[in-house]
Amino acid sequence: MEFNEYQTKARSTAIYPAEFSVIYPTLGLAGESGEVCEKIKKWLRDEGGKVISEERVNDLKKEIGDILWYVANLSYDLGFDLDEIAQQNIDKLFSRKERNVLNGDGDNR
Repeated sequence: MEFNEYQTKARSTAIYPAEFSVIYPTLGLAGESGEVCEKIKKWLRDEGGKVISEERVNDLKKEIGDILWYVANLSYDLGFDLDEIAQQNIDKLFSRKERNVLNGDGDNR
């Protein structure tokens, strides 16, 4: 599936008041990201960071899917399509790689 196709399909399932566009998906993104962090934390606590169980992998996959849904809808609310965001991000990363500045600090390196 292409990013823009996913975004269109995700948008068709978005149910939140228009006056809360941007805010609603931003809060959802923060919440779902926290859920991924919690699952990783519990894996470290319960299994010492050893081999991750198939059940945990599947749970993480679902949570990451929820993150993608919020990213798709936040992007839509801001007027971006996911293909555009993905391309811009890859361009930035490859530019940093070519300039040997993948490591380091700062957004504009």
